Amino acid sequence: MKRTSICFLLLFIALTPISAQKQQTLTEDGTWCWFSDPRAIYTKSGSVVTGWVTKTGDIVAASLDLKSGKSEQNRLYTKLEIDDHDNPAFLELPDQNILTQYTWHGGGKNGMGVIQNVTSKPGNVDSFSDSVVFLPKTDALLKQFVRETYTYANPFLLSAENNKVYSFGRWIGFKPNYITSSDNGKTWSDPKVVITSKKLDTNNRPYVKYFSDGKSKIHLIFTDGHPRSEALNSVYYCYYEKGAFWRVDGSKIKEVDQLPFHPEDASIVYKASPETGRAWIFDIVVDKKGRPVVAYTRYPSSEKHQYYYAVFDDKKWIDNHLIDSGKWFPQTPEGKPEREENYSGGLTIDPLNPEVVYFSHQINGVFEISKGQTSDFGKTWKITPVTRDSQLDNVRPMVPRYKKKSDQPVLLWMQNKKYVHYTDYDTRIMWEVLNK
Repeated sequence: MKRTSICFLLLFIALTPISAQKQQTLTEDGTWCWFSDPRAIYTKSGSVVTGWVTKTGDIVAASLDLKSGKSEQNRLYTKLEIDDHDNPAFLELPDQNILTQYTWHGGGKNGMGVIQNVTSKPGNVDSFSDSVVFLPKTDALLKQFVRETYTYANPFLLSAENNKVYSFGRWIGFKPNYITSSDNGKTWSDPKVVITSKKLDTNNRPYVKYFSDGKSKIHLIFTDGHPRSEALNSVYYCYYEKGAFWRVDGSKIKEVDQLPFHPEDASIVYKASPETGRAWIFDIVVDKKGRPVVAYTRYPSSEKHQYYYAVFDDKKWIDNHLIDSGKWFPQTPEGKPEREENYSGGLTIDPLNPEVVYFSHQINGVFEISKGQTSDFGKTWKITPVTRDSQLDNVRPMVPRYKKKSDQPVLLWMQNKKYVHYTDYDTRIMWEVLNK
């Protein structure tokens, strides 16, 4: 069944790893991308729900009890596609049931569309429904934007809008779209294209990361397109609230019925140049004052990846270098060019404490996870190890979303037994509870 301002960067490197429980394996067979989110969430009961794609293309959901260390897993869809882009994203609904969505990578002979499952028992991954496939499109939108393809799903709920559910993805036109549901995902509105190039280019695809406060706002950071495909690739910010999209200073971009807008209509976080390099994005959260905090990568060269941390201080973006992370992590076959030169190890921001970042970087030829902590908007960092002396690369760390003060702090990441390409991998998902 198918179911920068220039400043002196001071780094304090600790000699011992962060005091923590033992690193544990959640699954020996699991991989994920980093553009379908939240790929891990805390539930109201305190457990963590996450999911992945197996090396045979199955979609799996899992719950993890952080106190006991026990996990439950449920195979939602068998042999969807061998592709890490297909990992599921999760949302806890008001009745504490879990909605998950995922897609094929664009679509092809095996299928196309957004796939959805919902639990019938709150928080119980064993109770996920059969898979439902739907195509968020209209004939008029497809005629205007020409291309039909479905990749990524990013579901969120806004309590200030009577618990309306929003789901974003790269759909019609090869562009960011969204749909809404007022009945917990049973039915969905027609899609709207959010961002597009001024002159329609159906090969151009802005990449977006999202973060929601769960109340009234959904925050977006995005790029002009794929760094491999753009002459320059900058980072932009906006947020959705009350039926419109807004810049960081609160000025309106457009009402939803006036969409889409162009990247340059939003707020510029980082303006790319040939000297500083193209960019790609990794995470966004907001601090206690509701100000956006952004983590992204610059590429001065294909083998020099640099992590940056940007915070809006109510007047301007404070954009600081965190660390050079090395080069790409895919294992390039000998004698062949690397197909994904921009695949950095990755970084994630603690949503409850945005002064804390976890990142993957090369140490002695191996990708390790470290914790970075700042108290001055990223001008200086205290860096401590999470993993060291590893035999395998540790990449794509993730702090689950919707974290509460009472929740145990947990970090999840991917460990590569093999990662040649997003369609050729053998990886596991690791987790560790860190001390508060």
